[in-house]
Amino acid sequence: MDHMTSYDRWIGRSAYDRGGEKVGKIALIYYDDHTGRPEWVAVATGLFGRNVTFAPIAGSSLHDDDLQLAHDKDTIKDAPNCEVDGDLSEDEERRLFSHYQFDWERTSRSGYGDQSRVDSEFDRDDAHVGTRTESSGGDDAMTRSEEELRVGKERRATGKVRLRKYVVTNYEQVTVPVTREEVRLEREPITDANVGDAMSGPEITESEHEVVTHEERPVVSTETVPKERVRLEKDTVTDQETVSGDVRKERIEVEGDTGHRPTKGSEPATDEDDSTLDGLTRDELYARAQQLGIPGRSKMTKAELRRAIADSDSGTS
Repeated sequence: MDHMTSYDRWIGRSAYDRGGEKVGKIALIYYDDHTGRPEWVAVATGLFGRNVTFAPIAGSSLHDDDLQLAHDKDTIKDAPNCEVDGDLSEDEERRLFSHYQFDWERTSRSGYGDQSRVDSEFDRDDAHVGTRTESSGGDDAMTRSEEELRVGKERRATGKVRLRKYVVTNYEQVTVPVTREEVRLEREPITDANVGDAMSGPEITESEHEVVTHEERPVVSTETVPKERVRLEKDTVTDQETVSGDVRKERIEVEGDTGHRPTKGSEPATDEDDSTLDGLTRDELYARAQQLGIPGRSKMTKAELRRAIADSDSGTS
């Protein structure tokens, strides 16, 4: 493989640790704003490449057609999280320096890139400074990419329902008919039909006769009787939910003199209104600030870059 003089040609290739174990795919190359030399490699890791970690190019070497970094895999994956926006803030870079045990004060003056590394023949190209550059191909075309929102669904438990049976005691009243026997005195006159029975005993005597009476009383008992069967069923209900997310777009603009001359009646656009700037990403705002020569742009937030560009445009119009 011919020696590469532009690190951007490593974007999309594999990065290995110093022991030869694969770390992930190279997502971006970060350049020093002052020297124009490549300093950091953003490596996409994880099953789907969703995690991005930063590693220094210092001490790296060729690994066939890929790049072998100077640190082990665990050290690279444990690097501090930084926003992947094409530019590192001073605070982010200080944390990376501390993690990889670089001396910030000494290195900020001399550049840790002085250490032996694979880009020894790298030639500075001002177009690379602080920006992401497309891989050079065999034609003059430039690929513009956009992120698209992909929405998936996952199934998760939202609750648990169980059937529980317990016993309660209720008080009930029921009215039932009951019977009883009562004694009454019945007198019968002497007739020819019963005179024989009347004269069969002594003439004058004392005697007793007992009659047993009966009555019904309620007797209470319970009987278990099945009444119904109860079960749990699940119904699937479909709701509509709206999801949103941020997607990034690459935009392409022409810099320098294109040879085009405005026709009569046309006026060159100089000012950028707020609505135009609001639609730009931080990378695009940074590139615009770089064209305008706005100082301190590397440490500005997206909102600060937008205000600085608007102020600069209004001052030059």
